Amino acid sequence: MKTKITLALLLMAGFTITAQTYRPAWESLDKRPTPAWFEDSKFGIFIHWGVYSVPAWGPTGDDVGVYDKYSEWYWNKLLNKSSKVNRHFEEFHLRTYGPNFKYQDFAPMFKAELFRPDEWADLFRKSGAKYIVLTSKHHEGFTLWPSAHSWNWNSVDIGPHRDLCGDLTASVKKAGLHMGFYYSLYEWYNPVYLNDFENYVDNHMIPQMKDLVMRYTPDIVWTDGEWDKPSKDWKSEEFLAWLYNESPVKQSVVVNDRWGSETRSKHGGVYTTEYGLVHGGEGLESEVYHPWEECRGIGTSFGFNRTENLGSYSSTEDLIKILVSTVAAGGNLLLDIGPAADGSIPVIMQQRLLDIGEWLNVNGEAIYGTRAFITDKKQEAINPETNKTIFFTKKGRDVYVIMLNWPKGTIKLNGLKTTGGTLINLLGSAEKVKYSGSGGGLSVTLPRLGPDDYQPAYVLKITNLKQ
Repeated sequence: MKTKITLALLLMAGFTITAQTYRPAWESLDKRPTPAWFEDSKFGIFIHWGVYSVPAWGPTGDDVGVYDKYSEWYWNKLLNKSSKVNRHFEEFHLRTYGPNFKYQDFAPMFKAELFRPDEWADLFRKSGAKYIVLTSKHHEGFTLWPSAHSWNWNSVDIGPHRDLCGDLTASVKKAGLHMGFYYSLYEWYNPVYLNDFENYVDNHMIPQMKDLVMRYTPDIVWTDGEWDKPSKDWKSEEFLAWLYNESPVKQSVVVNDRWGSETRSKHGGVYTTEYGLVHGGEGLESEVYHPWEECRGIGTSFGFNRTENLGSYSSTEDLIKILVSTVAAGGNLLLDIGPAADGSIPVIMQQRLLDIGEWLNVNGEAIYGTRAFITDKKQEAINPETNKTIFFTKKGRDVYVIMLNWPKGTIKLNGLKTTGGTLINLLGSAEKVKYSGSGGGLSVTLPRLGPDDYQPAYVLKITNLKQ
């Protein structure tokens, strides 16, 4: 009775009773669970688009490091002449644009005249992606919305003269997808950042991030550029406490782990890998699972790179393998595209996305809403092709076996115990799948397929296994 009276008095006094209030400290913030919609989604589209999409240039080749191929770093590489690779940027720029052409001169050329957000959103929906993350501001500081904190260095004041964040958000949400934003904490050449860091954080960065959240109510806030300073200096804990406690997206928003030089794989929300680097699926290797996400381009760059050729792009088969292996390890795949400065999406990128969507139309139930089935190394020992050519996911009592290669004969799946009600289906096929179970394993005989039944990967759905 005393508890009920106390709650009633608090409510009458105007207090809001919430399930959880998070303090601006990692020990409190890290207790916030990742909203379930994210882990169920499994597949998202990253978009790198900005002034760097005008030169759209970066070196390629096996002798160039992964990070040196990023065309979105054009301005930084152009002025930072500390490495041999960076000198390639200077040579290209002088040869193409001349010695008096500054990076800022690219901004009026970023026109986005062919940008049709409804068509973009329709492509993303057909790809099977469930969420979108757009670069609202990269390290160059140019914003894709009319930010008052980036006067004359945003897409409304110059270039497209258009609120690109707002237009895409409306189309993506209309298509039934989750919308999110990438945001760079630091800016390479902002004089306030370079000369008065505390002022930059208090009067530029944090107000800008809050403006982005309040204007567009994103479901994802994906930060980057955090490595220059520890999270205390960025005041990341204070911002996240506001985001989790007061913002209009406090219940649904997902964040990543890039909030300070010490935070990756330790603090924040979803742990992030990049082209398989930084860290791998710690969620499976540590005692306590943590949501994680792999981000990478279809090519070798995030921003559009005109020097990339066909060999620079991952094939459809490779991309589906990346998706499958990531999901089987308990992660999400955030696959990047780099639109051109005019707002068109390169045809090869469209084709790859549509191919993935076609595969997911048949096999999506083995991806969406699933969790990792292999949680230790024993299963890999029992089935040697596990996490090589065969991957496992699960959903409730259903187990999915994803095969990258069509078996030549009977496929043996050790360690799986059947019951009297066990059923096996080949997704996308009405043909009967025969199996026998003995000794704690399954021997599965697949139906004969014709030439038109080819897929980049095949999925067996097994129901009612012994738990």
